[in-house]
Amino acid sequence: MAIPMMSLPKAGLARLPIPPAMLALGAGVLMVLSFAPFSLFPVAMLAMAIFHQSLVTASPRSAFWRGWLFGAGLFGFGVFWIRISLNEFGNMDAWVAHLLTALFIAVMALYSGAAGWLVRRLDPGPAWVAPLILLPGSTVLLEWVRGWLFTGFPWLSLGYGQIAGPLAGYAPILGVHGLSLLVALSGGLLWCAIRWRHRARIGAGIALAAIWIGGAGLSAVDWTEPSGPPLRASVLQANIPQAIKWDPEASLMIGETYVDLTLEHLDSDLIVWPETALPDFLHQVRAPLLDPLTEQVRAEGAELVLGLPVMDLESGRYFNGLLAIGSQEDLYAKRHLVPFGEFLPFKSWLGPLVRLFEIPMSDFSPGDDRRPLLSVGAHRAGVSICYEDVFPAEVIEALPEAAYLINVSNDAWFGDSLAPPQHLEIARMRALETGRDLLRATNTGISAIIDHRGRLIDTLPAFVRGAVTAEIQPRQGATPFSRFGNAPAVGLALALLLLGGRHNIRRLLQSIFSKWAR
Repeated sequence: MAIPMMSLPKAGLARLPIPPAMLALGAGVLMVLSFAPFSLFPVAMLAMAIFHQSLVTASPRSAFWRGWLFGAGLFGFGVFWIRISLNEFGNMDAWVAHLLTALFIAVMALYSGAAGWLVRRLDPGPAWVAPLILLPGSTVLLEWVRGWLFTGFPWLSLGYGQIAGPLAGYAPILGVHGLSLLVALSGGLLWCAIRWRHRARIGAGIALAAIWIGGAGLSAVDWTEPSGPPLRASVLQANIPQAIKWDPEASLMIGETYVDLTLEHLDSDLIVWPETALPDFLHQVRAPLLDPLTEQVRAEGAELVLGLPVMDLESGRYFNGLLAIGSQEDLYAKRHLVPFGEFLPFKSWLGPLVRLFEIPMSDFSPGDDRRPLLSVGAHRAGVSICYEDVFPAEVIEALPEAAYLINVSNDAWFGDSLAPPQHLEIARMRALETGRDLLRATNTGISAIIDHRGRLIDTLPAFVRGAVTAEIQPRQGATPFSRFGNAPAVGLALALLLLGGRHNIRRLLQSIFSKWAR
């Protein structure tokens, strides 16, 4: 017998004596605990339930500010490490770095504010629509927009915190935004299970359990299959301090360090160096370093992939490159650059403010490679350089040709903070979404070898010099996510918003058109 949700009583949860604004802020801070290095994945569901509770009695305007507070807690706690790159390595005064970081956090929190506003502005009234329809829809739609608007900042998408939980089973189908949708829906169901009574409460609990049990079941599915024999792979981590990385006097020492580590692992089929492992341009190190190293690597039957800057001598432009040497040579130039870290957007508008950003090598040009593929020996690898791996739609452009994935990075910019474990978590999600093993080489850590289920085969801790060696399995085939990308998750989020708020959307549009007609 169907239960008329419109008449469901809201008893069952005493009104919390905490002001709604504090609830929203606390929920955002709590959400950070679901991400690495804490990895308390069930906390995300609780945080979304608390966030929704803060919106229950709000007007649309109040809901916007409560949503903004949720985002301020999430980003304020989760990405405050941005100030390290600005202050300690960007030569920016501490007060300026803190001010700009706070401004960035305030802007990122606007997306959560907009999600809160949508929930209350479109809520038609039935008790189940806001937590189960509008909350998941608005959360994911705004999260997706945050991932591409103004070059995008997809960090701390809610689904990343589920990489070690049952919901991860949905990642090869729906991707990280699909997991975010399920996190928000789970939070809504948890809220309903607490607020509602009798059979409605039981129904919400059953639905919640079904989602999580279904994810656990899907985790056992292999969406791709092995292709050829395994490869012995080594990932090198030289642990070069960021403070000396770009010092010309350290260049020789850096090159010798990587060569020595490479010679120690020539029994591997594949060796990977980090992003810009060599601080000199390709044309400067080819003859004295890379040509003899190529001969040694080739003689041992190995392949070497290394990061270094590459200059176009005709145009003077330079690129963040990834070079494969050994049986053949191939080059990939980074396509998705980091604003202010690798290029300076709006230089003509910012004027003298540009001088605040004294970051070395901060004027790269984007590469024009059509797809992120690199030929490495007998295989093609799907490659990403640092920040590129946070854009799943770009990573899957390498499939189905890519037999495995490579990500090289330099997280030394962010010191001993939450950033390295968060970035490793993102790389694990890319492996899981694509059904491919992934090699992750970083300058100061955390370097890792990850299997096609997103599990860590082995890691090298931060600020340790050494290497990680393990077998990886080239694979073929495609997961549903690698075929369809973000479209199913984002389409579902949009459909939920349109379905849940259809009546109020119509009224809102009519109001806008009537004002325009005047």
